[in-house]
Amino acid sequence: MNLKHTARTLRKNMTEAERRLWWILRHRHLGWKFRRQVPLGPYILDFVSFEQRVVIEVDGEQHLDSREDAIRDSWLRQQGFKVLHFWNKDVLATPEGIMATIQAELSPPPQPSPAKGGG
Repeated sequence: MNLKHTARTLRKNMTEAERRLWWILRHRHLGWKFRRQVPLGPYILDFVSFEQRVVIEVDGEQHLDSREDAIRDSWLRQQGFKVLHFWNKDVLATPEGIMATIQAELSPPPQPSPAKGGG
């Protein structure tokens, strides 16, 4: 099975936590465009903003200490992406907190105040 077909299948069969987070991301509540279940290299990413180079993964406990996830995350970082992980239960229990965490990662760093001119 190729990655495009697998990604299509995953989009049709998202978990409840993925559906909830997708609703937030899809309606641009965070201000940036996200795509879901996107093939990239040898992986399928849960959510990605190519503009911000941020990947969001929503995982169940089967991913706890996953060697495969660590390898994928390392590959993504080498490609210039920041990877955020959230547990399914946290997305369902505290979507506002998840939104705030993601927003903090997407916001540009604050600009330093201009130096006061002398003399």
